[in-house]
Amino acid sequence: MGFETIAKARSSSIIARSRGSGKYFLKGVQEMIKAVIFDVGGVLVRTEDPAPRRTLEVRLGLHPGEAEFLVYNSEMGQKAQRGEISAQQLWHWIQERLRLDDAEIVMFRRQFWGGDRLNTALLALVRSLRPRYQTAILSNAMDDLLPTLTEVYPIADAFDLIVGSAYEGVMKPAPEIFLRTLERLGRRPAETIFIDDFMHNVEGARAVGMAAIHYTPDLDVAAALAAHGVVPGH
Repeated sequence: MGFETIAKARSSSIIARSRGSGKYFLKGVQEMIKAVIFDVGGVLVRTEDPAPRRTLEVRLGLHPGEAEFLVYNSEMGQKAQRGEISAQQLWHWIQERLRLDDAEIVMFRRQFWGGDRLNTALLALVRSLRPRYQTAILSNAMDDLLPTLTEVYPIADAFDLIVGSAYEGVMKPAPEIFLRTLERLGRRPAETIFIDDFMHNVEGARAVGMAAIHYTPDLDVAAALAAHGVVPGH
């Protein structure tokens, strides 16, 4: 199969990497990818320095990972990501639970996010995919996702569509949120590929017929996309 054919096709199943070679290859060819969809946390924005969160936990006498649990995986954290409560309500709950004053909850939030960094290399790749491909964000996030992507990390202009779980009332890996994203993009599942750092979300995308890539910090995303026939427009 020549490069031109590969560039016009997509893999019908997981991409594979030759052991020890770092090279990706196609396991099956079907349909041309027309939209690339990215997760935010752990992919576009990553916690590269865990020290601020660990320092926060030590200072407050929390167990390792407890701050992350409170924000993301507690019952209230999950409610915030489903839009059942606001981000502000979540922070207020954490403030009361940990008995923090107003200055201390501000410090908690600052330290909690203190090790996060924008994945600038991946963002550059996203921009290079346009306008040949539609680009989108699909994130399990609170109702402050849009301000985060326009003010804290001003990257919203690199995407044709932003879908957040709090705005939809449903979280990945539920099929509904994938299907709504596809509908708004005007694409069939086979015309899209999704990148996420959680395997259950990757499997959720595949369950509705999308191609998907499991993101890890050492992944060559450009090569992984190329294995699905996705190549930058410039």
